[in-house]
Amino acid sequence: MPIGKNNSLTDVPGVKVGHVTLDKDSIKTGVTAILPYDKNLFREKLICACHVINGFGKSTGLVQIEELGTIETPIILTNTLSVGTAYEALVKYMLNTNEDIGKTTGTVNPIICECNDGYLNDIRGLHIKDKHIFEAIKNADCTFEEGNVGAGTGMVCYGLKGGIGSSSRVINLDNKNYNLGVLVLSNFGLLDDFILHNQHIGPKIKDIIKSTKETEEKGSIITIVATDIPLSYRQLKRVIKRAYSGISKTGSFTGNGSGEIVIGFSTANIIRHYEEKDILDIKVINENKIDQIFKAVSEATEESILNSLICSNTTIGRDGHKIYSLKDFINRILPY
Repeated sequence: MPIGKNNSLTDVPGVKVGHVTLDKDSIKTGVTAILPYDKNLFREKLICACHVINGFGKSTGLVQIEELGTIETPIILTNTLSVGTAYEALVKYMLNTNEDIGKTTGTVNPIICECNDGYLNDIRGLHIKDKHIFEAIKNADCTFEEGNVGAGTGMVCYGLKGGIGSSSRVINLDNKNYNLGVLVLSNFGLLDDFILHNQHIGPKIKDIIKSTKETEEKGSIITIVATDIPLSYRQLKRVIKRAYSGISKTGSFTGNGSGEIVIGFSTANIIRHYEEKDILDIKVINENKIDQIFKAVSEATEESILNSLICSNTTIGRDGHKIYSLKDFINRILPY
């Protein structure tokens, strides 16, 4: 399918992404912030859905998304043991930008997702602080780096250097182009299983590096889906479930210890916090036209994973652990 202008999550108008990268010696971690909207998200919420492919994870905020079908804060990605810090920092950010929260209205539902970067990162050091979440939000822009940056700094995917990857697709509906973007935090899979463009290249790479190490599949992947296509919560839930087909195209079977979560939002319908009307007008897609959106999610998810690999660099982290980049091998294993 056709790709968007920047082949990125931020091809959806209003969406921005920011990073903070901590990369020094045994510290290989960071923060990635996704801003779904360029206005006050607490006061003007977006339709949102989540889907848990495999629930070995420590994310926050999913219960309320599942119940209410809306999102009201940025999404913060980081390492597993920094979820608490990120949660508190995002609460502080929301309180600073909304004087009514917890005072004249209810509280707020921070969305934090994580992957475990402990193989390369000194995760016990708890290096993520409040200031890093604030800075990642402040850094958010329409253009952003991919690879081992932000939350992806210490991630490992298919035994290779993983991290942040993104992609987008353009969908024409009623003679108007709409955008669907995907961003992944990739930290999953075994090298033996890795597939690139329908070629089973994992064993070839394993043979080159003479690796005999094989472990249980204990990684994770967080997938964020954004679109400006009008969708109901139910339709959006159906759409984001198709991210799994994109993940599986790269070789994943979703292991017992893999935390695999998808969060998706649409910018097309606004749900106002202080809505005065009893009945709201919500636009939705004709369900008979939804297949092309399913396909877009699958394609963009697969490409996002591959981008997270090809944009990352070989990294030496905690205790001298070394993880190679896919680009160290790409010209040796593919005929083009």
